[in-house]
Amino acid sequence: MSEEKRTFFNFSFFKVDPKWRWMADLAKEESAKEVEQVIRNSNIKIRTYSTLGLRDDAEFLFWFASESIEDFQTVASKIYSTVFGKYIIPSRVYVSSTRPSIYAKMGRVISFVAGDEQKKYVIVYPFIKTREWYLLPIEQRKKMMDEHIEVGHKYPQVLLNTTYSFGIHDEDFMLAFETDDLHVFQDLIMDLRETKVSLYVERDTPMIVCVKKDIIPLITSLG
Repeated sequence: MSEEKRTFFNFSFFKVDPKWRWMADLAKEESAKEVEQVIRNSNIKIRTYSTLGLRDDAEFLFWFASESIEDFQTVASKIYSTVFGKYIIPSRVYVSSTRPSIYAKMGRVISFVAGDEQKKYVIVYPFIKTREWYLLPIEQRKKMMDEHIEVGHKYPQVLLNTTYSFGIHDEDFMLAFETDDLHVFQDLIMDLRETKVSLYVERDTPMIVCVKKDIIPLITSLG
């Protein structure tokens, strides 16, 4: 594996305490500005999304990227110290890291790390392959992955951020698909179900659809 700078990802999903909805609108807006300031002054990358009305286990996502895993703790501590932070509860947290793929013929810097423009949606999910997969000969795995990757090339409207959680979280991979069209993403997933690699998928849920939303409108939309 070639050496390259590697980046940690943190996908933090939150629910909001219902008491938040009783606060005055002006107080909510000021609280949102306070969180925005915390994020602006942090030294990590962040993208924010709403899952409001789409899940019963999360209402928004903070997607962080940094070369230091301790940075996630620092920014989380500062967010919890805000007024808004007193009303939020983490419901799902995932940690992963970038690294070169052993299957892709051409490497590509992950969209988020490269600073590409954020698309309207991101679909985030943990991914675990069976232990049988890792015991297959590497050439056999590469052949199946070539088929899998070829299907993905049919959908250029969808960007894939694949990161690795081996040893640092519960899953093997964290996948984050970015797109402006959820129907196209659905078509992609249905096609991928028919590839041979799908035989070796142990788990690929929960599959969480998140809608791009800047921090102030995100917080003020929570009721």
